[in-house]
Amino acid sequence: MGGGGGTVKSLTCKFVFLLVTLLILRALLVPPSPGFGGVVEWSNFVYIRNHSPSFGIGVRQDKFLEVPQIVWGLNNQKIAFARACLTARRMNRILLMPSLSASLFYKEINLLQPISFDKVFQFDKFNQLCSGFVQLGQYSDLSNQTRVLEMQKGSGRKWTLERDLDQLREHSKGEFDEHEVIRIVGKNPFLWHDHWPVKDYAKVFECLVLIDEIGQEADRVVSRIRAVGRETQSNSESMELDNNDSSSFQPLPYVAVHMRVEIDWMIHCKKLEQRLNTNQICSSKKEIMERVSNIKGLKTPSVVYLAVADKLLQNSSVLEGWEEGFLPYEKNKLGVDGIYKKYPYLIQSAIDYEVCLRADIFVGNSFSTFSTLIVLERTQKMITMGINMCGKDVRWPSYAYNIQQGESNGPMRWVTNMSHSTLQEISYGTNHIISC
Repeated sequence: MGGGGGTVKSLTCKFVFLLVTLLILRALLVPPSPGFGGVVEWSNFVYIRNHSPSFGIGVRQDKFLEVPQIVWGLNNQKIAFARACLTARRMNRILLMPSLSASLFYKEINLLQPISFDKVFQFDKFNQLCSGFVQLGQYSDLSNQTRVLEMQKGSGRKWTLERDLDQLREHSKGEFDEHEVIRIVGKNPFLWHDHWPVKDYAKVFECLVLIDEIGQEADRVVSRIRAVGRETQSNSESMELDNNDSSSFQPLPYVAVHMRVEIDWMIHCKKLEQRLNTNQICSSKKEIMERVSNIKGLKTPSVVYLAVADKLLQNSSVLEGWEEGFLPYEKNKLGVDGIYKKYPYLIQSAIDYEVCLRADIFVGNSFSTFSTLIVLERTQKMITMGINMCGKDVRWPSYAYNIQQGESNGPMRWVTNMSHSTLQEISYGTNHIISC
């Protein structure tokens, strides 16, 4: 009996040992499932991105791509950056961390104020979130800074989409690909031909996280807007609150409106309307106010944050004429203009973008890159969270005030068509948007 029991124990131990060994080998040899998803949460004050970092296929570590300084406004720069990342991905190279532009003097090159990417966005966080998809590198990563091949980016009518793609393919093989660094010279990346689907741009944008200093400034602005909402609730005679039940208190939502009514914008959009034979680009202040007030299901009182150009803040015209129950605020009235004044244009725009991105309701202009990218990120967020974007009580809805809705004269519901084959379908503005 004793000998039989020993044999059984020996076989059991061997089986357990073999099973453990197989499990260890499986963990070491089988990579985790690739994916970009993950849980995305939007609290009252902070937009938290928590992605699965692996995309499955790694980026080659010994080849790099260098691009020109990125210029123009914040969102054109974000598109240019993403286009540079996706170009590097196509060539299976690491993108050397580019220089952004703190100023808006995009025509006078000598007036540009360069600012390093990592002074605006988190470098390590970007690589963590975009791991296996695209990667940023430092110039200190180079082993031989003299082995640089310059690649002239074509321009003009003769430089077609096909010729541009052929150039990328050609420089991804043979003697061209042997160079440690390929430096693209010529046009700003925003103006490069677009070969990449919207969903790929969305992946890059999700990896862009503001540095803590800028993110905290956005927190302060949003906190102030929420505080105004709380003050409004506590002073409202129409609110019936149980003072003994604080759990029943719900924060007052805020509406962010990207109000484009500047004189230079109106001149530009009128020319666009004439060229495109449409009347769905420009909107007057009165039209914007009327359409915001007609948002279906919007309860009052409502705090309305107006993201407007600084030159419009010298007078109170944008705050006048709103219907009863709508409480308009901009930087000056909100008392946060001092936050913005500390920073150059690019950072000011980044803070305003974040404030609009986190709004409970966003209303913008479909021909504005600022508005377009906010709606893209809000759409991507809802997709990630599995939210029905056309549901009855959808969270974080977006609207376009410049597109006529019909008899109710409310703004058009707006979500991004993530199936577009290129970002060009939306980045230059459109009046053909997905609505619910």
